[in-house]
Amino acid sequence: MEASPTSLKRLKFGKLKVVRRRLLQRYEHQPFISCLAGFYSCRWRRYQRERTEPGKCCCNMRECMFFPLLVAAFCFSLVFLYTWGEGKNDYNGFDWYNYGNLGFWFLWSLVILIVAAVLFAYTSLLLIGTFLVLGFTISSLFALSILWRDHRKTVRLSFQVTAPYLHIGAIAIMVLLSWPVALHAIRADKKVIQVVIVGPYLAILLFLFLIPLGMYSPCIREKGTLGPKPALIGHRGAPMLAPENTEMSFLKTIEHGGDGLETDVTISYDGVPFLMHDDTLRRTTNIHEVYPNETGKAASLFSWDSLQKLNAGTWFLKNKPFLGMGSLSKADQNQAMNQSIYTLSGFLRLADSHNKLVIFDLYRPPERHPYRNLWIRKILDVILKESKIKRHLVLWLHNSVRSFVQSVAPGFQHTMGRKAPIEDLLKHNIVKLNLVYTEMSSEDIRKYAEANITTNFYVVNEPWLYSLAWCSGAHSVTTNAVHLLKDLSQPLFLMTPRQYNIMWILTDLTSAFLISLIFALHWWREKNFSCCVQDSNTMIENGTYNKFKTELNDMPAVLA
Repeated sequence: MEASPTSLKRLKFGKLKVVRRRLLQRYEHQPFISCLAGFYSCRWRRYQRERTEPGKCCCNMRECMFFPLLVAAFCFSLVFLYTWGEGKNDYNGFDWYNYGNLGFWFLWSLVILIVAAVLFAYTSLLLIGTFLVLGFTISSLFALSILWRDHRKTVRLSFQVTAPYLHIGAIAIMVLLSWPVALHAIRADKKVIQVVIVGPYLAILLFLFLIPLGMYSPCIREKGTLGPKPALIGHRGAPMLAPENTEMSFLKTIEHGGDGLETDVTISYDGVPFLMHDDTLRRTTNIHEVYPNETGKAASLFSWDSLQKLNAGTWFLKNKPFLGMGSLSKADQNQAMNQSIYTLSGFLRLADSHNKLVIFDLYRPPERHPYRNLWIRKILDVILKESKIKRHLVLWLHNSVRSFVQSVAPGFQHTMGRKAPIEDLLKHNIVKLNLVYTEMSSEDIRKYAEANITTNFYVVNEPWLYSLAWCSGAHSVTTNAVHLLKDLSQPLFLMTPRQYNIMWILTDLTSAFLISLIFALHWWREKNFSCCVQDSNTMIENGTYNKFKTELNDMPAVLA
């Protein structure tokens, strides 16, 4: 059966289209789109994409349902990255918590930060599976909310200093989004679709324009109202520069201009108070080499002679307990390698000779310890008789026997470790509060200051957090980073209300102008395009293109 001339022409014309498509596929070089499609869908071979006009849906039902998941993954990864990034101040505490549960030291905080950054970057470029990012970020945020509840307070505090700049960043994102929003809204076929596209966009934009009205930051203040720089108390000395709770660590704090020293005190089995934070000696000594069968034994159950045989510095060079630690000089490395466990008496003499404040946590010995019921008296003997430190340098924190201490050792600066009514604090002669930084409140600081009660916050390592404490009126902070915070000449993000109002208004006006310009540009282009289409229809029917179309219809016959 012979094919008709018409069907033969159609067949040949179809082959011509295939050839043309292959030529286009060969010579249309779009490496970014090819890479994106390859990573996202594993389709590495070039293929002809159907082009869809803006304003019309180009996705099937499955893709439309998947898109909100993609947006959610991006949002959750962004929130988690910001949350974890702002938690850098507490990375050491997080790693220490993991050490207590796992039994070995590792910078898990750095691993999580890297994973969060990589997942956020990949989600932004659609380079990995959305469900993986969504699952990781949701589970991580849930775990943080359960295991590290105070971290949410850290994030809220960070908004007090970063909110003005986050506002500018959000406005900039809205300006960038205005281009696709305007393009699809103006080309949409139905008014309902235009309202659905533009309505939420304008609502979010209006919210961002007005949100500074409810924004508060203690670092936005008039000139001349900023209080003095908070004093710096070295947390276990300078643990980013030397092994914690060693003589070298406290000397480093003094060398870098610290105003006070903080430590932890326990008592050996034969009654010698010494400095040790952990219950055991595993993390900060070489006990696994000297007493390998007693690594889990409480530190207070060792005699002082046994404790003197341990090295308290080699672990610091091996484990590097803090993220971003600089390299030590050869002299510092040699000094760190020769550190031993430090006595309370030596610590107090050092502080007294340099006129530095001291504050310490006291750990009561366990059951069946010879000094379990005599530990406070033993510590007071060391303070008053052995070291003979000036009493006004001692910030006495322990609360259980405060009345007894006040009677036998008048002159200490008595410090409370929690907030309480001012009347109760004055009744017990409290002159200072030692609070975790998440309880920072400029209103409370001012209220206590009016009653001559100063505030100290711990542990403050990051410049932005120290700046917030400075702006809030804190008297002092306990920190691991005396060497970094000492060089801060003024709080970060400090500005006057007038400067902030100018920044806010200029941001809003500039963004409103750019967004209006982008919408007007798309409207003008669409209007001219519509006119051109109407004019070209007549020319296509009556002009040159009609003849060209006739020649194309005859092309299969010529090729035959």
